[in-house]
Amino acid sequence: MVKSANNLDNEKKVFKPNYMLVEEAHVKNWEAEIEKGKDIEKYWAEKAEQFEWFQKWDQVLDESNKPFYKWFTNGKINLAYNAVDRWIHTDKRNQVAILYANERGDEKKLTYYELYREVNKMANALKNLGVEKGDTVSMYMPMCPELLISMLACNKIGAVHSVVYSGLSVGAFVERMNDAKAKILVTADGTFRRGKVIDLKKIVDEAMLKCHTIETTIVVKHAGNPIHMSELSGKEIFYDTLLEGEPDECPVEEMDSEDPLFILYTSGSTGKPKAVLHTTAGYMVGVATTLKTIFDIHNGDLWWCTGDIGWITGHSYLIYGPLLLGTTTLVYEGAPDYPDPGIWWKIVEKYGVTKLYTSPTAIRHLMRYGNKYPTVYNLSSLKILGSVGEPMNPAAWMWLYKNIGQEKTPIMDTWWQTETGMHMISPLPVSHLKPGTPTLPFPGVDIDVVDENGNPVPVGEDGYVVVKKPWPAMFRTLYKDEERFVNVYWKDIPGGVYRAGDMARKDEDGYIWIQGRSDDVLKIAGHRVGTSEVEAAFSSHPAVAEAAVIGKSDPVKGQVIKAFVILKEGYKLTTKLISELQRHVRYELGPVAVLGDIVQVDNLPKTRSGKIMRRVLRAREEGKDLGDLSTLEDG
Repeated sequence: MVKSANNLDNEKKVFKPNYMLVEEAHVKNWEAEIEKGKDIEKYWAEKAEQFEWFQKWDQVLDESNKPFYKWFTNGKINLAYNAVDRWIHTDKRNQVAILYANERGDEKKLTYYELYREVNKMANALKNLGVEKGDTVSMYMPMCPELLISMLACNKIGAVHSVVYSGLSVGAFVERMNDAKAKILVTADGTFRRGKVIDLKKIVDEAMLKCHTIETTIVVKHAGNPIHMSELSGKEIFYDTLLEGEPDECPVEEMDSEDPLFILYTSGSTGKPKAVLHTTAGYMVGVATTLKTIFDIHNGDLWWCTGDIGWITGHSYLIYGPLLLGTTTLVYEGAPDYPDPGIWWKIVEKYGVTKLYTSPTAIRHLMRYGNKYPTVYNLSSLKILGSVGEPMNPAAWMWLYKNIGQEKTPIMDTWWQTETGMHMISPLPVSHLKPGTPTLPFPGVDIDVVDENGNPVPVGEDGYVVVKKPWPAMFRTLYKDEERFVNVYWKDIPGGVYRAGDMARKDEDGYIWIQGRSDDVLKIAGHRVGTSEVEAAFSSHPAVAEAAVIGKSDPVKGQVIKAFVILKEGYKLTTKLISELQRHVRYELGPVAVLGDIVQVDNLPKTRSGKIMRRVLRAREEGKDLGDLSTLEDG
């Protein structure tokens, strides 16, 4: 990969840790912690001691049936007990566990004791509906407290939950419900979005005509829109009616370490959505440990993860991670730019958010509006910022650091996946940071960048991201599809390693620079070029708010770059600007960056979690079938 002097300068731009954060950090020596983590069994066993176990494990890691690894074998534990029940016997009893707010200005607070009572009521109600250990309960809900309560209630009684993102279409919803064979559905009348109410119940009514496993639909009165209760499939009952008279105490189900916890669907570039299955103990240990260590969670923190609970980020780091650590988690229902692009910063000021975790997509979107909105609000409560979802280009990193972090707040740029369950590559508050890289693997995680034969690639060259050793929060299989689990993730690269599906390179410090999905890699005149790197080059130009690139066939070069750009306010794609962008990208990436076309667009096809769907751009360009669009935003 040819690199420009400018890009090399970016890699050498290093930001030292904030000494005030280092003083209070849980981990004060990054290198020592990484060294400690090389004994993965000892390391993760120590981290597992933070929980209350009904029965300790016999073996930390069982590798007898690779790649179907098991963690903390024969241990007995319960997630809901550790996330809620154990705190009510401490001084956290009356601490706010969930702080809910929405775009209309409404708010609701639940202390740990109040959450405990509500979870128990819902758990008892589910049992009375016939839900038993191992049964699947689906949720199709807004970002509201009842969703968190329902998930925790499933944990309490040993049921498996399958949350379907509330923005998905009827077809995608039906496909996931039927695949999971859900027994109960929890939904709501509607959800708030940009001043409107989206009628979820109407979508559910249509879906129920094709979902034949659902015995009961539970409906939360949330948005206040009219509700038609039907008898299309099984019985329907209002959430508040269901909970009437239910006791606020419920016995906890002792779960085996490897008992299923939840199913979550993730879309790939081809084929039907993958049903990722996570289990109990290892997931708990991995999620809680990474959140505590990376974001340095302490008493008094107000944690805000902007990710939707319908995706793995919301599961791991909006609900489970914070509650397992006994902190307060903020749940916000609304868009980042409604009623105006300053709403997030208003929330930070109003509630005193200390740790904020969001996506590069959201940051790039807010960058379009310039600096005027962040400057209106007092953001001094923020101590640590975080990024998730896709590679964070240096321009977005710097904007976040300067305008939101006020050049004192470090950015924890994290790399991980639905399949990994937890952060895998990330700095710590004591780390030296470089804009655009998640730095090094988390302690206790063994990751490398290799070629197709499994050999480590030289510094600066692109390769495949692989995980060489098992980790506790790893998914255990694809639900009802073990063959696909093995073939997709464990067969492509020799050595029995997990192939993540991303390309990356390492710099001279060992820092890993994620280049994007391996199927999004361009090959120009024999050179491999990561789409995210090209997009970062475009986004570093002052006229560009966001960019997506694909490969366009070329008889000479094999491929050239076709770019789709969203310009900032006040710019138009003139002939002059096109020439300027061509020079800029070539300067950033070198002569390998051969541009074919540049097209101005108003928006880009994205998943609802904010990832650019380049395959849709490619399919449109080639006149092919667009494939599964179930996760397409506004699709």
